[in-house]
Amino acid sequence: MPPVYRKGEFYTDNWGCVWYNLQEGIEGQVVKHPLEDWGALDCYKPPDFLSKTERGDRNWEEIEKWIRGRRGIGLLAVGDGERLFDRLYLLRGFGNLMVDIQRDDPHLLRLVKALEDYEMGLVKKWLEIGVDMVSFHTDVGTQRGLMISPANFRKYFKPTFNRLFAACRESNAHVYLSSDGRLLDIVDDLKECGVSVHDPQIRANTLEGIVKAYKGKMCVDIDLDRQAFPFYEPEDIRSQIKEVVEELYLPEGGLMMKAEIYGADIALGKIEAICQAMEDFCIGRG
Repeated sequence: MPPVYRKGEFYTDNWGCVWYNLQEGIEGQVVKHPLEDWGALDCYKPPDFLSKTERGDRNWEEIEKWIRGRRGIGLLAVGDGERLFDRLYLLRGFGNLMVDIQRDDPHLLRLVKALEDYEMGLVKKWLEIGVDMVSFHTDVGTQRGLMISPANFRKYFKPTFNRLFAACRESNAHVYLSSDGRLLDIVDDLKECGVSVHDPQIRANTLEGIVKAYKGKMCVDIDLDRQAFPFYEPEDIRSQIKEVVEELYLPEGGLMMKAEIYGADIALGKIEAICQAMEDFCIGRG
């Protein structure tokens, strides 16, 4: 297993976050935050995106070779825009970040600006070498709603999202945003910022909510109900995939689908049912 996925191991990433893992194969969590004390902000520097990823080294010559290889066989070249909102709570600590937002702490805007500067440099590098899409990660939702109010999202974070995503769209690159939780309150904001594809979770947002908020407006890479997979029978899984396609399919496109499998409690027969249902209901639709 790679770093952060190995049970019982502490690991310090290139941002200075200390991770710990309790379950082999599942990403651990940060247990020590480099900016837990705002006193560390003045001397804090993000890693150099030209040479470092979050947890390793970056070789742009190899990346360009990889992009040429994908293009050579007709596949999309996707750049990694890394983390946005979640980077802030990894650096600061979730509880601290929530208090910072409520108190309108001036340090927070400095940190957001520093993250935006880092991200903009990284994004421009991806665009310079010519990717078709840039993918960002920003978990900002819980299963019941946003972690923060829509008003605070628009105040603190939407301007950064807008500038980063606009840079991609102005260079004819799409924006893929992976963000878990219930985001229905800000789907229009994400579209306005330039998001091309989002991966809404069916359990948190409901199929009805996703149809209403996304259909015909933004491409969805719908995240099937992974929490139900241990309890579903194969026919239940098949029914969910069939219903998703029936409700969200459009001839002009805009629907992708994924089924993420975690843990050893998902029988192989259920995984087979997922694959078979996707072949039956998705492949070949014109």
